[in-house]
Amino acid sequence: MTGAAHKTTVQSGHLAMRVQGNLWVAYYAKPDTMKDALFLGSIQMAYVQDESAKQIFMALMRDAVSEIIRSHTGQTAIWPEPDGWPAPQHEQGGRA
Repeated sequence: MTGAAHKTTVQSGHLAMRVQGNLWVAYYAKPDTMKDALFLGSIQMAYVQDESAKQIFMALMRDAVSEIIRSHTGQTAIWPEPDGWPAPQHEQGGRA
């Protein structure tokens, strides 16, 4: 060990996007569960049919999660590549 600080990456939560009726809903949840998830926002599905609109909404929700993490921990959120951490099978589903 050379005295350089070692950084570790810990998944402190995840951004969960769910179709609920005619809405696309975003939550911030603890790793591996949706229990006690924090509602972030929603948008009518009709407005995110275009891929660029979908990406803009997702970026806004990622920014919200990044701010939650920064304000509570002082740490900067690191986002995996799309599909880097897929939702657990029990969380994947259709319309609620």
